[in-house]
Amino acid sequence: MIDLRSDTVTRPTPAMRKAMYEAEVGDSVYGEDPTVRALEERTAEILGKEAALFMPSGTMSNQVAVRCQTEPGDEIIMDYKTHVHYYEVGAAAALSGVSCRMIHGKRGIFSAAALESAIRPLNIHYPVAKLVCIENTHNKGGGAIWPLTTITAVERLARKHRLRMHMDGARLWHAAVASGHPERDYANHFDTVSVCFSKGLGAPIGSALAGDQDTMLRAERFRKQFGGGMRQAGIVAAGALYALEHQRERLAEDHANARALAEGLASLPGIELDPHLVETNVVNFRVLHRPAPQLYEDLKRQGILVFATSQDTIRAVTHCDVSRHDIETVLSVLARSVT
Repeated sequence: MIDLRSDTVTRPTPAMRKAMYEAEVGDSVYGEDPTVRALEERTAEILGKEAALFMPSGTMSNQVAVRCQTEPGDEIIMDYKTHVHYYEVGAAAALSGVSCRMIHGKRGIFSAAALESAIRPLNIHYPVAKLVCIENTHNKGGGAIWPLTTITAVERLARKHRLRMHMDGARLWHAAVASGHPERDYANHFDTVSVCFSKGLGAPIGSALAGDQDTMLRAERFRKQFGGGMRQAGIVAAGALYALEHQRERLAEDHANARALAEGLASLPGIELDPHLVETNVVNFRVLHRPAPQLYEDLKRQGILVFATSQDTIRAVTHCDVSRHDIETVLSVLARSVT
């Protein structure tokens, strides 16, 4: 199967498996796992933060970030399709007791003016805004990259209103490779940043949350409360550390494959797609003449997995297990299947 459903389906390489097999381990809850500590220190260094915490998943990293920077009854502000709200099972309400104030941005990206319009005046009838969340790159926005100028303007406005800033950087590695700006250039604008090792980088498990020492001490408490304390976690942290050191630069190959896929799709009758909107490794396209779920089933029978995101749209995500030859095969099959 050529699996384009997501970059979460990647499998560890033999070298990564070897690193995991040989990992030195200890009790991570006691802070005694040397491989976990090495991963956290390296992540914090790359992001330009004082500290980082290894966590089982990106959802936990995001939700710990929300919990450690808010109190029940507060409000957090974000684009309406941001992962923290859209794909995390109502966790902000369930775990932190906060409500979400939505902005309708463009491909997940909103302006400082839009943020200012979303901030309620101080009034006993309204929840108090505490945190602004952005997702970079933005999944539902087709892997869109937040421009640094926009982030700077949003941060300036947020600080004016004494709001903290969190970035869901699950695919921040992609933004850095595609834009040429190192990860810390983005992270510098945020109090907390979550990053993922199992999307694109190819590790089997894990994310991290980074920030200042005080915030990470508070985050460690909530990680434990949410069930994220792990024991001999160095076995999986070794895979994440290997991914961090060996798999980031090659993301440019995934971007090139995504562009090749997008350009090929745009030339097919029955498909609507603007290739210029494909900035990283996510390709969204409209199917004009048949239901997208039906096309999904047709492709599956022919050995290709994609993700039907609605009745007329499909998402395909390139990653380290997909080659240029695979892209050519997908385009050949789609040419026969879309009409």
